[in-house]
Amino acid sequence: MSRMRICLRFLSRRRVIARAISFLFIAFAIESLPAQMFWNAVGPPGGDARAFAAVSGHPNHLYLGTVDSWIYESLDRGASWRRLAKLGTTDDLVIDNIVVDAGNTSTIFAATWKLGQPGGGLWVSRDAGKSWNIVAGLSGQSIRAFTQAPSNPKMLFAGTLEGVFRSIDDGVSWMLISPPASKEIHEVESLAVDPLDPNIVYAGTWHLPWKTADGGKNWKSIKQGVIEDSDVFSIVLDSTRPRTVFLSACSGIYKSDNAGDLFHKVEGIPADARRTRVLMQDPKNHEVVYAGTTEGLYKTTDGGKTFTSLTASDLIVNDVFVDPTDSNRVLLATDRGGVLASNDAGASFAASNQGFSERKVDALLVDRADPARMYAGVVNDKNYGGAFFTINGGAAWEQAGQGLEGRDVFVLAQAKDGSIVAGTGHGIFALDQNLAAGVSPHWEPRNTIANTGVKAATETVSGKRINVEKKVKAAPIELDSRVNALDLTGDVWLASTTIGLFTSKDQGATWQGGLVMDSAGYQSVATLGSNMAAARTDGVVLSTDSGSTWTPMQIPTMLTSIHRVAFSPDGTIWLGAREGVYFSRDKGQSWLWIERLPFRNIDDLTFDTRLQRVLVSSKTGDQIYAIDPKTMTWNWWRTGYRISLVRSAGDRMVAASLYDGVLVEPAAGKIETGQK
Repeated sequence: MSRMRICLRFLSRRRVIARAISFLFIAFAIESLPAQMFWNAVGPPGGDARAFAAVSGHPNHLYLGTVDSWIYESLDRGASWRRLAKLGTTDDLVIDNIVVDAGNTSTIFAATWKLGQPGGGLWVSRDAGKSWNIVAGLSGQSIRAFTQAPSNPKMLFAGTLEGVFRSIDDGVSWMLISPPASKEIHEVESLAVDPLDPNIVYAGTWHLPWKTADGGKNWKSIKQGVIEDSDVFSIVLDSTRPRTVFLSACSGIYKSDNAGDLFHKVEGIPADARRTRVLMQDPKNHEVVYAGTTEGLYKTTDGGKTFTSLTASDLIVNDVFVDPTDSNRVLLATDRGGVLASNDAGASFAASNQGFSERKVDALLVDRADPARMYAGVVNDKNYGGAFFTINGGAAWEQAGQGLEGRDVFVLAQAKDGSIVAGTGHGIFALDQNLAAGVSPHWEPRNTIANTGVKAATETVSGKRINVEKKVKAAPIELDSRVNALDLTGDVWLASTTIGLFTSKDQGATWQGGLVMDSAGYQSVATLGSNMAAARTDGVVLSTDSGSTWTPMQIPTMLTSIHRVAFSPDGTIWLGAREGVYFSRDKGQSWLWIERLPFRNIDDLTFDTRLQRVLVSSKTGDQIYAIDPKTMTWNWWRTGYRISLVRSAGDRMVAASLYDGVLVEPAAGKIETGQK
């Protein structure tokens, strides 16, 4: 960590023109940061897992692909995982295919595609995953399928958005073997190679299957029996009877007994589970085939005559691994739930995510009294997400989702009495922790809006009819909107929702409020005694009477997008915006700009009471900054991950990442004294 003096620029109400910082200074400031180790990703465990690969002859040794460029490794049959390597410098590589070279297990191939765009490529490691290089022959290709010829390990095949590619020299060079610019054989989602003849290749596209028997010189459609325009996700050939072909598509599962000349639809999987993403044959018992679908896992024990459901229908299965030495050991790579493991051939599954964390953490709270106790709120994970807590600094986590019913958690806050409150996509909930031993904590709603309004009426007073105004209570309604921000540090609680600003004087039992300045777009709130502030992208409102009345605050005119507002104990108001960090000591009459803070796009800004510092971070980078509001010096950390917010926890910093769960500063990341 380094420390530098901040350069301040005064901005008055009449002169709020910002002087641009030179690009050269920014580049120098960032490049001069010393190299540091990545922070530790400690959980919560789970998230999106995509693809398995096993080392031939060593089924205890597994690799696992993700959706954010990371590859994990397990040495104990998937009981625990560790981060092995990150491919490239971005966070958007989906690793759907990993192949460990059968001829040289130190060589690993990882085929990738990019989320939301056509890019991707093939990565190769020749030293068991220690280092990785992009393969030039497939650079930029969106690779959706990848496999090795069982009878010739030097021969590899890749299915991309452009077609089918082949390498005959262990991945060094590549050639397109499907017709160039074909109007049919493109967007290749699945591949299978005959176990005896590498010239026989099956290709499943986003619109039906194809086959070549001569290494790509000629291709023929093998759609007979398959519903038109079916996306073919997976193709499996029986290793001892390669004329037996299983094919999965968005329209269901199909089987052919004559090498694809004719398919017939397999019964037993309901219509709502037709998107079968993967088929996996038991290496020992070829009559057993697992089907991983978007509606759970299915299994046949009679060669596809019948299928039975093994899991709940809310499970999305991306890949299946069956231990070749023990058919009872089955692993699933799933959306949201991470890795699930079975030791009874799929009759039951349990989470197997130790060391695997691919969570999008939007909320992070460190307990005020015990920094080893932390709470994390995640999004996009439905019943597998919600909220998690740890009592040992992240060494172990427990899900606390009861009562949230799969809601996303966008904000977590702690009240003066220590209670924990969550702001979700549908309302506010308080955590009930006063439970008997062995009972899981659960959340209780705090969503009653009981506004008091003014009603005009006519009454007779001293014999005269006069108009009067009376305060009346409106009929209570339930808050069911997204909660963007909470501040519970004062006697009056403050919440920002998509229907307005609300305050509570009874610890969330009831709320009062609504639109402020005809707007509900407030993304951040802050409280200091009876002073309250709320920020939306284009303005800030201020209250000096605990939210009873609000007034607009003067802000610098160059601000185009305000993301956060905070108070420091002396009453200074801080803003985090696209243009950087600003602060005012006179409630907006004048502003100072921290000109030389070497980054912009401030997404999170808060005053940390433990450090007595203003903590700032940006989702566009991996750096965080702590500003001393008294001396206006700052310290920085480099986390190694893109983050959404940062907090302190005892003698270490912790952060919420965009894709990798909660991060904890390593012991080696202690402060280095630097020049002011």
